[in-house]
Amino acid sequence: MNHNIFKNIAKIVLSGTLLLWTGCSDFLDEEDPSNLTPESFYTIPAHAEAAIAAVYADARFFGDGAGIFSSNWQLLEGPTGTSTTETAQNSDLNNLYSLTWDGNTGHILNWWRGLYRVIAQANLVLDRVPAIDPMDAAQKNRILGEARFLRAWAYFYAVRLWGDVPLITSPQTAVSPDFYPIRASQQAVYDQIVADLIAAESAELPWTDGTGRVSTSAVKSMLSKVYLTMAGKPLDKGATHYDLAARKAKEVIDNAGPIELFDTYAEVHDETLGNTKEHIFSLQYNNLVADNPMGNMFPNFKPVTYRGPSGTGSSVPTLSFYESYEDGDIRAVNQQGYFYTTYYINGNGKPFDLGAPYIFKHFNTRANGTVTVNEEGDSVRVAGTRTDNLNVPMIRYAEVLLIYAEAQNEVAGPSLAAYDALKAIRDRAGLATPLLGTLTQSSFREAVWKERWYEFCYEGITWFDMVRLQKVFNETTGGFDNFVGHVNLSSNQALQAKHLLFPIPIQEIVNNPDLAPQNPGYN
Repeated sequence: MNHNIFKNIAKIVLSGTLLLWTGCSDFLDEEDPSNLTPESFYTIPAHAEAAIAAVYADARFFGDGAGIFSSNWQLLEGPTGTSTTETAQNSDLNNLYSLTWDGNTGHILNWWRGLYRVIAQANLVLDRVPAIDPMDAAQKNRILGEARFLRAWAYFYAVRLWGDVPLITSPQTAVSPDFYPIRASQQAVYDQIVADLIAAESAELPWTDGTGRVSTSAVKSMLSKVYLTMAGKPLDKGATHYDLAARKAKEVIDNAGPIELFDTYAEVHDETLGNTKEHIFSLQYNNLVADNPMGNMFPNFKPVTYRGPSGTGSSVPTLSFYESYEDGDIRAVNQQGYFYTTYYINGNGKPFDLGAPYIFKHFNTRANGTVTVNEEGDSVRVAGTRTDNLNVPMIRYAEVLLIYAEAQNEVAGPSLAAYDALKAIRDRAGLATPLLGTLTQSSFREAVWKERWYEFCYEGITWFDMVRLQKVFNETTGGFDNFVGHVNLSSNQALQAKHLLFPIPIQEIVNNPDLAPQNPGYN
């Protein structure tokens, strides 16, 4: 781990700096970049801005490639049972679908290295930026708050994926006493996550941020999500943390301002609406730097975009999950919700039947082409821009509403406010919600869980719900099975206790034997 997580940090940050130095006179006034070192770099505010930009950039490892026809984000989708593959050409991805992954699975190694790279960059910012002088205090506080949030974001993934993990909060060098760190307890990691987010809350960040930088609403939303997770498995904090989750989510709901649900599902994946309304925090994508990374959701070699017959189909919905949506649920309606069963040849040609449902939630019609209808009722063929600038959502307002509904119900049963939060999600889906008086704490609980499965499918959320609840939605019965023993219909394989955690990557244990022992059930 030591060689792969921490090397070349100076090079990374300096590269970010060069990208941000656009003014000629400013550039001429600065020291020759080739002479900069980590010690001499953090001397002016522009260096701080470049350094935090590098942290954001590293978070995009989420969408990086993971071998042929695969991406890192598929680690969080393959095991859920809600998706499958049409290609089966990536053995590591096949192992995720079949629940046979191990410490050599490439996606697992990529996530370990990607997360600790974010952590390493954030640690540099938090260590070096405070000493920059002169620097506007508000600017400094904002950057430090963003770094705290991004470090918490990375550790929140790490602790849920592997349990006990190394807890590193300062820059490392080859002579650091903890250069070969041991694994900290999950409780210690969560304590650090909460501390970072509470610090970020006080950084006086804007309530929302249209540029995609961290905002106060994002911090509070993330904190509510962390508390909800701590209330469940494996920490089992229970009522105290359900209450904390409900209170923090309510702060966002009660002070929403410009934050609200989009009226339609098309707006959720409209690139022109990124960082607005429902999108509280997203990974930022722009064709000049990095295209949207969700292309492995395109059908296998079908002409749904300007590229013609292409696409891998390595993450497609299972028919059993798609067909489990309630009758009338707009989310399952072709091209109106989160799926599509028809599209247009080469993006804007004649309509054709795809023969199966595919994921529309991350489909960028602006980039790939579409057909619209004008006021006269005539079809208008719109060519794609061929630049996919659609962001990848990390936190949507819909999740805040359902966090509140779930947590408040656990605290005091189905209150009117909790009911209203659930109803808002179902109203948009075109579904009636049972009357409040007919719902018990138990039935309301499962109603919220089911909405989470349907609303947040293919957003990297479902797997973590399965782990914290140790429950899995059964598409056949419409109820919830225990995690251990549930059979994923996508593979006909049963989940085991060992699957609650992923294995520590073997190569990382080779690099640092202090990471042993391996997680239970893995060699």
